[in-house]
Amino acid sequence: MSQDLRPGGPAGGRPDVALCVLGDELVAGTGDPRAMGWVGRVAARTPQEGFRLTSHALGVPGETTSGMAARWAAETGPRLGQDGRLVLGLGHADLRAGTVTARSRLNVANVLDACGERGLPALVVGPPPVLPGGPDGALAGPLRGLADAFTEVCDRRGVPYVDLLAGLSGNADWEADLAASDGRVPGQTGYGLIAYLVLHGGWDRLFPA
Repeated sequence: MSQDLRPGGPAGGRPDVALCVLGDELVAGTGDPRAMGWVGRVAARTPQEGFRLTSHALGVPGETTSGMAARWAAETGPRLGQDGRLVLGLGHADLRAGTVTARSRLNVANVLDACGERGLPALVVGPPPVLPGGPDGALAGPLRGLADAFTEVCDRRGVPYVDLLAGLSGNADWEADLAASDGRVPGQTGYGLIAYLVLHGGWDRLFPA
C-alpha cells in the first residue's frame, strides 16, 4: 500500500517526506476490513505541518528479520529520496521459523546501523502479544526475550522502540479481536490499538517540530 497524503497538492511549496515501513502481515494490514492496517491509520493522523508525507507500507506476510535485512535497502532506496524515514514493524515470523534471538537481534542492528551511517531517522515497532491458547500460543514464552533483545538494540542506538508486547498484553479488546479472526492477525479494533501505541510511543521523534 502506498498512500500519498498531500493537502494542498504539489503546488503547496512544502518539502516531500517519504516514509517506508517494512515488516510482515501486520504492516501489510492483513485482516483489516478497512484495508488501512496500523500504517494507514498512523499516517492519516500524522500532523503535516511544513511537509507533505508519502507513506509506503512494504509488508511481506511471514517475513523474518533475515528477509527484511536482505531487502530493505533495495526496497526503500528508490522511495526514500532526499528526506526519508524508516520504520521496522517486527512480528512473530522469527520465532515460527526457529531463528535464534542472537540472529534476530543482529539483523535489526545491522539495518539500524546502516540507517545511522546514512543519517536516516528510524523507529522500530516490536512484536505484539500472541493470543493465549491460540495458534501461536507456544510463542508466548520466548516472545518476551525477543522483545527485550529488540529493545536493547534500539536503546543502544537511540532509536525509538514501541513495545507492543507490554502495551497489549492482557488487553481484552486485543485478544477478542484476534480470537474473532484466525488468532494471528487482528481486525479493525486491533489495528487501531497498534496505531494508538505507535502514535504515542515515539512517532513524533520521526517528525520533530
